Amino acid sequence: MAWVDSGYHFCFHLFIRSEIITASRCDSDQEFPALVLAAGASSRFGRPKALLTLRAQNGQSCTLLDRAIAQGRLLSRDVRVVCGAWYSLIRFRCRAQPARWVRVADWHEGMAASLAAGIRSLGPRVKGVFVLVADQPLLDTEALGTFGEAARCFPTQPAAADYGRHPGVPAYLPRGLWPEALALEGDRGAGRLLAKAGATRLNIPGVHDDIDTPEDWERIRQAVSRKGPLTRQSQG
Repeated sequence: MAWVDSGYHFCFHLFIRSEIITASRCDSDQEFPALVLAAGASSRFGRPKALLTLRAQNGQSCTLLDRAIAQGRLLSRDVRVVCGAWYSLIRFRCRAQPARWVRVADWHEGMAASLAAGIRSLGPRVKGVFVLVADQPLLDTEALGTFGEAARCFPTQPAAADYGRHPGVPAYLPRGLWPEALALEGDRGAGRLLAKAGATRLNIPGVHDDIDTPEDWERIRQAVSRKGPLTRQSQG
């Protein structure tokens, strides 16, 4: 746990939980890595969303990307951050270093390019990959861990968070679905692909609490400040 800076105790308990959950998975982590997609320019904010800082009631804090890496570690020790815009700054400022940085040269082409770059970084042993984004800090950690275990039990079956009308991230893409994922274009993720493939949908509270606007950011900051980092979130 030496990679956790003393100033980032806000995420400390989540990191500890992720170490415990993943301790028994060491041998299979290379078969089930996790990608954190953080390649966008965050133009609405004028600065990278990945480096926005959450602060709890006790004054402790961490960035959204630190938080996302901790979430990824609930799924696998092999967490890779896919980064494009702001790459040098984000890599310099990130405290919770991932297993690997994946730089996306064509990040401006949209989320599909980021997903493709992440998939291409994976080796031949990989059976499937978990996909997360950096702007969902309120994901329920227990539900996320359950999602990871379910995907590992059925490695050829796609799975995703249930958004009601469609599946979405966090998602699990088995290797058999990669050719279609690599063929995606533009700023669309794999939601339609997952729906077409009949992905298993799981309830993961917190998926609707993503950050698209400054108003979203203010609402989530206040929620974390009131409830603290590890309070289980629920929809509605």
